[in-house]
Amino acid sequence: MAVAADEPPERQLRVMPWWLVLVGLLVAAALGWLVLDLLLTEADRASQPDTRATLRIDAIRTGLTVVAGTGGGLALLLAARRQWIAERAQRHQESVAARDQAHRDRVQAHAESVAEAAQRHQERQSGAAEHDAAERRLTELYTRAVELLGNDSAAVRLGGVHALERLGQDNPVQRATIVAVLCAYLRMPAPDDEPRETEVRRSAQRVLTRHLRAADPAYWPDVALDLAGARLLDFDAAGCTLIDADFTGAVFTGATSFAGTTARGRLSLGVVFGDVVFDDLVADAEVVLDDARVGGEASLDRVEFGGGLSCRRATFDGPVSFRRASFGQPASFDATRFGEGATFREATFLGGLSMEHTEFAGHAGFRSARFADMALFRWTVFGRDAMFEQARFEGAANFGRARFHGPASFDGAWLSQPPQVDQARATVDGGHAWPAGTTVQRLDDEWLLLVDR
Repeated sequence: MAVAADEPPERQLRVMPWWLVLVGLLVAAALGWLVLDLLLTEADRASQPDTRATLRIDAIRTGLTVVAGTGGGLALLLAARRQWIAERAQRHQESVAARDQAHRDRVQAHAESVAEAAQRHQERQSGAAEHDAAERRLTELYTRAVELLGNDSAAVRLGGVHALERLGQDNPVQRATIVAVLCAYLRMPAPDDEPRETEVRRSAQRVLTRHLRAADPAYWPDVALDLAGARLLDFDAAGCTLIDADFTGAVFTGATSFAGTTARGRLSLGVVFGDVVFDDLVADAEVVLDDARVGGEASLDRVEFGGGLSCRRATFDGPVSFRRASFGQPASFDATRFGEGATFREATFLGGLSMEHTEFAGHAGFRSARFADMALFRWTVFGRDAMFEQARFEGAANFGRARFHGPASFDGAWLSQPPQVDQARATVDGGHAWPAGTTVQRLDDEWLLLVDR
């Protein structure tokens, strides 16, 4: 198509006038006549009559030959011009045909392009219409479900909970919003001792936890919980994956379980618990239990605190177990009170431990525990027995001003350096087993004074 479009324009073909042919014939005749005249003049000069006659005949023949030759030359020129005109007409015809074909191709390509653009536009319009229809339907379903959740009837609210769950299951992009709505519902105050409302809230809790278990086919990934200040009954998050979960100020009643939970990001648990289980929990960021109060039994066996633990000013009224727990970052139990027995048997503190002003009203067990960094027990009160048998202190150990109201045993413990025990006190009749080299002085009838060497 480009070749035909780029061809140079042909020069205009001029028509040969008729008189030009007549002039050519006249020129041929004049030339023949001139030659004939010259030859006849020469022939007349001959002296012999016979010779003169012969020469005149030859002159006439020659003149006619010249006329015939000139005419033949003109005929050849005319024939050549006719051939040239025919070839030029052929080339012109071919050029016109090529331009016509190129034009048809351009028209066809343009038509196809227009048709394709129209098809794409139609598809976009169709897709936009379908998207708008789906969004309107989704909005209507969401609005209807939220309206059900705010109904005065508990049965209708229960239906709203399950409607939101189904909406989230079918529409992944809405899951974060639906979880936020359910969390907001649980954060709202609930009527006291209202069995029907309690069942609605239990269902909302189960919807949340069911979709946070990675092993469940209905798992909703990358969903964060904000249940700060909520009241939760028999909350079961066992096996769930919690992302930046916030339970600050929440109240857990009944049996609470975080067993086998994976916590990604900060886990805030400054709350009130009944019985609670954290066994085998794995956390990659800090776990916060500041100001928590556990009224029942607390089990944190084999918990992996990868980002450390902050448990300041907490109160544990029942027995507490941290058996084989691992603390990858510093752990703080400052000003925490353990009302009954607390055991840290075979626990590993890789980032340091602080239990300053901590109170153990019952048994304090640290048998075979490992302290890879500094261990601070300053002003710690051991109300009954304090067992550190087979413990390993790889960093500094500080028991300054601690109080041992019962037996203290460091039997088999290994310390990289003598412990700091400035002004620590222990009962006289406790049957203690102090680390080698510990200096003990009798203060009065009831107390022994431990002093640094």
